[in-house]
Amino acid sequence: MRLGACVTAAVGLLTAGLAVPAFADEPQTDQLWINAPYERTMPLGTDGGESPPRSLDIGLYHDNDNFTVTDGRVTVDISGLAGVAEVAWPQNCAPSGTTAVCDVPEVPVIGPDYSSQIRLTVRAADGAAAGAQGRITYEATATGGPDGTLTAPRESFDTTLTVGSGPDLAIADIPPVERAEPGDDRVIPFELTNNGNESAHGFTVTLMASYGLHELTEYDACTYTRSSGDEYAPMTRATCSFDHVLAPGDSFELPKPLTVEFARHALQERLDISVEPGGGAEDLEHRDNHVALEMGADSTADFSVTGDAVSGAAGETVTARLTFRNNGPGWVGNLGSGDPVAEVRLIVPQGTTVTGVPSGCLPRTLSGGYYPQRTGAPRYDCRLPYWVLENTERSYVFSLRIDTVVPGTTGAVSIHPGFGEFPFDPDTTDNTAVLAVN
Repeated sequence: MRLGACVTAAVGLLTAGLAVPAFADEPQTDQLWINAPYERTMPLGTDGGESPPRSLDIGLYHDNDNFTVTDGRVTVDISGLAGVAEVAWPQNCAPSGTTAVCDVPEVPVIGPDYSSQIRLTVRAADGAAAGAQGRITYEATATGGPDGTLTAPRESFDTTLTVGSGPDLAIADIPPVERAEPGDDRVIPFELTNNGNESAHGFTVTLMASYGLHELTEYDACTYTRSSGDEYAPMTRATCSFDHVLAPGDSFELPKPLTVEFARHALQERLDISVEPGGGAEDLEHRDNHVALEMGADSTADFSVTGDAVSGAAGETVTARLTFRNNGPGWVGNLGSGDPVAEVRLIVPQGTTVTGVPSGCLPRTLSGGYYPQRTGAPRYDCRLPYWVLENTERSYVFSLRIDTVVPGTTGAVSIHPGFGEFPFDPDTTDNTAVLAVN
């Protein structure tokens, strides 16, 4: 039920083999990669007719944006598809027999706007039987990088095509929802189409709405549950069973529009919709059976941290309490990555030694490196969960031995995101505090 655990196959394909970009003070390296799906299923034709076409997106990218990479050339070898599938080439590919060389004039690095540059059209070959398989292989070169030429790792990229027979349920793309106001109702367009060659005899639609979304439309075909939020972020789940027969090419819409309401504590929300055919049937292509819809509310969440003031004589052990609080009005959840929403950091005051460490707190060197012992470290990073509610308060209690009395010494207390900044926090002045000793 943890939304952060959902990782789509497409993301895995896109990032497979992705290396860490080089920085200015490191050796300048670069690598060329081919982005290709690992496998794809092609349905047979309906009632013995021609197999419907399927798109196959292939792309190039490289690692280091310090270099400009051009003149990408992808060699696509379809000799392994004989009797299994037929391929139609796009305009940027020059075929010759069972291979083609496809041009990619500008090769990008991976980023939010990345898109594949080559779209092949494939379909099952006439006379192919269900279960038949074939393979496409790829090689690529480009101009650029530290040595002037980049080559993708050879014999490392291929796509297996399988001929199948059955239903292929696909959810139509849904645009993200941005800048909704807490209290708003939004209609979510939902359409389901059977792109397979056999009818779906019933199907199940599952909705999973994050904590800031409520008042999902109620349907007679659905059962609704809400998690408590003890271990994972609270959420609403609806499981809807429809006995509708969806023939090849037909589409289905819910009995009435799907609406959600943004709660007062809504901020960075997510609605997951998935579908599976009923009757034990296997869907031909699972990649289009799920949609993760991002839904943003125009709101904020004010994170703050408080330190402590302790006193004691040399040799005494004292207790210090550091407290994180979300002052709202929004909750925060890293529902895609599952990363901690923040870390509470303590720089240990001069003249003291940490002898007792709360759970969830990791010992570090001052620069954030590995520290071999749990006690006695100069710095501690305490990870929060991947979600906090609009009124979450969490304390971390340390035991400090006062080795030397240094009047007025302080240790820094602060909160930090896992990456970047807190874009939702309107007031960062309360993101730091001190642990004062004597």
